[in-house]
Amino acid sequence: MLDFTSALYLDLRHAHGALQPWAQLTTGRPAALEPAPEAVALAQDLARLLGCERAVLAPSTLHLFWDLFDVLARDRIAIYTDAGTYPIARYGVERAAAKGVPTSSFLSHDPAALASLLQRDRATGRRPVVVTDGLCTATGRTAPLPDYLKLIRERNGYLVVDDTQALGILGANPAPDAPYGRGGAGTPAWRAMTLRGLIIGSSLAKGFGAPLAVLAGGAEVIAKFEELSGTRVHSSPPSLAVINAAQRALAINERQGDRLRDRLANLVRHFRESLRRIGLNACGGLFPFQTLTAIPDVEPEPLHRRLLSLGVRAVLRSARRPPGAAVSFLITVMHTRRDIDRCVEALRRSCALIRQGRSRRHHTLSRAGSGVLAWPVDERAVGSEP
Repeated sequence: MLDFTSALYLDLRHAHGALQPWAQLTTGRPAALEPAPEAVALAQDLARLLGCERAVLAPSTLHLFWDLFDVLARDRIAIYTDAGTYPIARYGVERAAAKGVPTSSFLSHDPAALASLLQRDRATGRRPVVVTDGLCTATGRTAPLPDYLKLIRERNGYLVVDDTQALGILGANPAPDAPYGRGGAGTPAWRAMTLRGLIIGSSLAKGFGAPLAVLAGGAEVIAKFEELSGTRVHSSPPSLAVINAAQRALAINERQGDRLRDRLANLVRHFRESLRRIGLNACGGLFPFQTLTAIPDVEPEPLHRRLLSLGVRAVLRSARRPPGAAVSFLITVMHTRRDIDRCVEALRRSCALIRQGRSRRHHTLSRAGSGVLAWPVDERAVGSEP
């Protein structure tokens, strides 16, 4: 079975034999009391990668965002959420809203809409906190972070970026021969941004294959988070096994990350070009999360089932535009050009078989409508492989 459902884009799997040994999984103490030395060292390494003054670890982005907006709300803030923001960050926003913090949403990737809201609320004197994803997987486009940051800096605010998808993939100095850029530091690096006023919250579970999260930003705001975070008191910290996996990921990224990203970009190019040769298209740009655009006479659900029957596992997911389902393919460096070719051939055959089945049903119904006897159609057999 060809699998296109994993977000381990760089195929960093971290088998136990590849990791440094550890004497125990946890110290048994909450991070607020005494973080493990390995956690402190990893946070420093991540701060350097991201170009931030300071960073802190958490078991997940849910832990980070659950506390972050509560901590920021110790000041008089108002929160403005890009409509495309992933649900995990929204959970933290909703918690702050439940405590009385004013919140608003604006059209995704629309700085003018944000500017209008900020102007509307200028007289309140509240410090603006803007929330967005760094990259939209549906389109492959990065958020207009420099525009957002300029707007909030004028009002001494913060820009909170969930950069989970881009961390490990995007980096500095993108070019035609390096569309993801270099270094893997994420969307702010890809956008060549200065980081004052920026707070980055990212999981390492995708690009770096380690299930933990990092919050990075200015030294003052991170220190305040460490002091006031409730989950650092009441939740277990990341295990030493996971920390070792993240350390290994950063070492691999330093040695060969750019080579892996170049290979990944070439595979995505090959996938998109192969789709075009059979008359199909996908959204997502060159990001390795590719979603098929609407296909005439082929619905996503039967397409997904047909692909499975042909040995290709894709993601059937809800789609915002248009409403309904869509089929997505997550490409990793584990795939080969031959895998891509087999996948696209399965897509071609699936579409042909589904259309053939529709044509047979239409013909049968037409005959029935004209008074010609028609036997019941067995849905399992219609469109089955010859």
